[in-house]
Amino acid sequence: MKHINEYVTVFRMRVRETTKLITKELLSHVPFTAFGAITGIVILLLTIHLSPNTSERIFYTLHPVHVVLSALVTTGMYRLHRGKGVAVFLIGYTGSVGIATISDILFPYFGGILLGAEMEFHLGFIEKWWLVNPLAILGISIAYWKPTTRFPHAGHVLLSTWASLFYLTAFGFGVANYLPLLLFVFFILFLSVWFPCCLSDIIFPLLFVKAGNSTSDNNL
Repeated sequence: MKHINEYVTVFRMRVRETTKLITKELLSHVPFTAFGAITGIVILLLTIHLSPNTSERIFYTLHPVHVVLSALVTTGMYRLHRGKGVAVFLIGYTGSVGIATISDILFPYFGGILLGAEMEFHLGFIEKWWLVNPLAILGISIAYWKPTTRFPHAGHVLLSTWASLFYLTAFGFGVANYLPLLLFVFFILFLSVWFPCCLSDIIFPLLFVKAGNSTSDNNL
């Protein structure tokens, strides 16, 4: 009974610590994420005559690069907390490809549906497996030997915003159809990036490390 109570106490402490971490990171990332969403709106206005085919090509450029940066940050965060072995690859891959798919594809897909668009559903790591997956492995490999978090995270947020935007314009309405819906597009872009990017870069890898296992004081 004593051991059970100790386990419950430790579990509760971990939940409180995780909740505080999630809250802190989400709040601290609101301004930059909002800035990223604004840049997305500006790009939308500048590309009003862009064809869906061109938007698709841009998406399949931004999404793989986003996966690389996500892999660098997710894997780097885990490595800086003494992560090692096969777990580095599994966490790096899931945190980059898996969560980048949520951010760049699932959020804008359902957001477009809510706006009334007949969205097409595409999975980059399957349809472009020969591009997305090797780049994820590249990011994981780099971060394994030289982990870092600070710069890639900023790039990750912006690339994710732009990838989400071009998914909307490639596989939903044409660009011009979104113009009356700019406020809603802003919120779709914001939500597509805000929680998933914090989850991928910070929260997800830290779920798998023990308290005090940090080799660096790096913060995002």
